[in-house]
Order: sequence, then structure tokens, then C-alpha cells
Amino acid sequence: MLHALPRVLACGALCAAAFAAQAQVQDSQQYLQRMDTDGDGRVSRDEYLAWMSYAFDQRDLDHDGVLQGEELPGRRGKPITRAAHRATLVERFARQDANGDGYLSARELLAPPR
Repeated sequence: MLHALPRVLACGALCAAAFAAQAQVQDSQQYLQRMDTDGDGRVSRDEYLAWMSYAFDQRDLDHDGVLQGEELPGRRGKPITRAAHRATLVERFARQDANGDGYLSARELLAPPR
């Protein structure tokens, strides 16, 4: 478990960067609207993954699907593949989806990480 900690921390840094990198939002409703690309009032897993993958895509300067060296948050640590980053996001989505319906409501989306 400890060997995965650096990778989890780096993925966390990427997720935090996704929120900061994509235009600042003023309130929870605006935040939901930005992520909810189909306008159905909830965030699907695909919408969540697309939004949260933004930071990975921005940092992957050579577009090889792996963050390494200068591309990594803090410019150090083990390489992070797009697949590993996506797996972390899928796990986070599942934890936030409190009612297990496959979507994040505004309440679930804005709840503290579980």
C-alpha cells in the first residue's frame, strides 16, 4: 500500500490542478453547470473524467500518455500513466456517488471527499 502513496499523492495534485486550471467558478451551481456538459442537472462518470483529466492533458507536454520528469507535479516522483490517473478518478467518482446511481448530484459533487 505504501508503494502506491506517491502515485496517489501525485494524482491528487493533478485533480486539484484541474479545479484551478479550468476557469474559476463563483458558486456550486456554476460548478455543476461547467461539469454537466449535457445539461441534465447531474454529472455522469464520463463528464467527471473529462473535467478531471484536463490537468493531466495539460501537463503531458509530449502527449505520450505518461507524466514523467518535468511533467510531474513537483517535477519529481514515479511516472504516472493516463490509465493509472483514470483509475484513481474512477475510484474517486465511485466514493462520491453516495447513492450509487452512477451520477453525481450537486450535493454529492460538492460533498467533502470520502
